[in-house]
Amino acid sequence: MILFFGTRPGKKTIQPLFGATCNYCHRQDTLTAVSQPNYFHVFWLPLFKIHTSRYAECSHCKRVYYKEEFTEEMKRALD
Repeated sequence: MILFFGTRPGKKTIQPLFGATCNYCHRQDTLTAVSQPNYFHVFWLPLFKIHTSRYAECSHCKRVYYKEEFTEEMKRALD
């Protein structure tokens, strides 16, 4: 019997962060927050979520901020 299993990324959700400023290029309203879950699957069917990646990216300078690097301004804009 052959069994296919592994991990696979889910659907990305993208949300603009209005009112947040990029600390690198100092532009306002250029940050977007991205959240992408990672699923364990068997036979290409997702069974359960094992991890969610969260980061923000500036559309002007392309700087990426991971969840641990979010400023209070970014956290407020995300809510």
